[in-house]
Amino acid sequence: MPKIKKVFRKAYVVTVDMGYGHQRAAYPLQDIATAPSCIPISTQHNVINANSYVGIPKLDKARWEGGRKLYETVSRMKKLPIVGKPIFDFMDYLQRIKPFYPHRDLSAPTQQVKQIYRMIGRGWGKDLINKLNEEEALPFITTFFTPAYFAEEHGYKGDIYCLCTDTDVSRAWAPLKPQKSRIKYFAPNKRVKERLKLYGVKEKNIFVTGFPLPKENIGGKSAAILKKSLGCRLAHLDPGKRYQKKYKHTLDSYLGRSYCTKKESHPLTITFAVGGAGAQRDLGIQILDSLHPHIDKGEIQLNLVAGSREDVFRYYEKEVKKLHFSKKHKGNVQIIYDADKVESFKKFNKILLTTDILWTKPSELSFYSGLGVPIIMAPTIGSQEEYNRAWLHAIGSGFEQEDPRYTHEWLFDWLESGWLAQAAMEGFLDAPHNGVYHIEDIALRGEMNQIEDVHLL
Repeated sequence: MPKIKKVFRKAYVVTVDMGYGHQRAAYPLQDIATAPSCIPISTQHNVINANSYVGIPKLDKARWEGGRKLYETVSRMKKLPIVGKPIFDFMDYLQRIKPFYPHRDLSAPTQQVKQIYRMIGRGWGKDLINKLNEEEALPFITTFFTPAYFAEEHGYKGDIYCLCTDTDVSRAWAPLKPQKSRIKYFAPNKRVKERLKLYGVKEKNIFVTGFPLPKENIGGKSAAILKKSLGCRLAHLDPGKRYQKKYKHTLDSYLGRSYCTKKESHPLTITFAVGGAGAQRDLGIQILDSLHPHIDKGEIQLNLVAGSREDVFRYYEKEVKKLHFSKKHKGNVQIIYDADKVESFKKFNKILLTTDILWTKPSELSFYSGLGVPIIMAPTIGSQEEYNRAWLHAIGSGFEQEDPRYTHEWLFDWLESGWLAQAAMEGFLDAPHNGVYHIEDIALRGEMNQIEDVHLL
């Protein structure tokens, strides 16, 4: 008789507190997340941070901290004259993603992978896996590759899943001996699946699910909340109705007439988000300065997202006061901040419901184009973001920023042309938005459905 797949209600969702990408990917899975009694969780979200959980051995924490601090320091150093760029370029080279073509065997482990496994061999991560093994062998879902290697090497008793967080991935995401590994992968797009196969990961262990987007911005598999937000957004992004008139039948077919006629009373809303290292914060102020007259008139709402970084929040607070000392803007500038990273995600997701344009570097937020939000791309930081940028171009949902000092000129040309409305719809159509539901179906219920109609890129 065929073996019956066990159905679970919960999983161990494991992430790392480095930047925003990995924790942002874990956030939508908090509904199914739990933790064993031996790992006290300080918040109600039950997602386990592999590098900072309560009771982590000092040596394990030190190993994690060294990598996190190095990444954040080098990211901020990139802007330093003379020395900054060479240092950043060297670190980026070590983590580079090799060209996809020609197809060839890329399974040989890099020095980075070998070093990770040497440290695991000396006990790194064993405490975490031992604690998880004390209770029920729930599905283990991680948004970073190193905890997946912990689980396999230290003998985790349940299934192991690794969720990739960019549109293409380096060799570090595949284990030392991929052909012998039991780690299963959730790929956000087809390119990641094909890339993992080049690294030697068995095809049967890769599922194309899409990136997990926040449930509060989707509204179930029917995407009711998403469609409502998109319907309102199109009205703001296409004031001359050029796109809406040309593609009326497409909009009616995919959104439904009830959503196409929606319109909220808020002004055109732009959200600018900095990354976890706090780089590019000054770009938000350039945008604010350029759009200053339109903000004062109530024509534009600008959200400056500081995330969980107090230094960025204080910087924005100071600069907004400097530019809007008379408070003419009547609340049309908001700074989005919370010291708790998970709470900052929650606030960010809430403002996205009324955001018309997302302006950010092409990080993991590139996948948020699946919510029907056009993305203006700030300059990339790191080779993985170059691939994210190419993916946004490929699906037609992202544009390179023009000179931010003249945003007040080119932005209105884009709006008049209907480009941004088209980008919003392209993201909705071609960037998967039900990733979180696919992941839950596979990990908890063994329903091996995956997305087929996705681009290679």
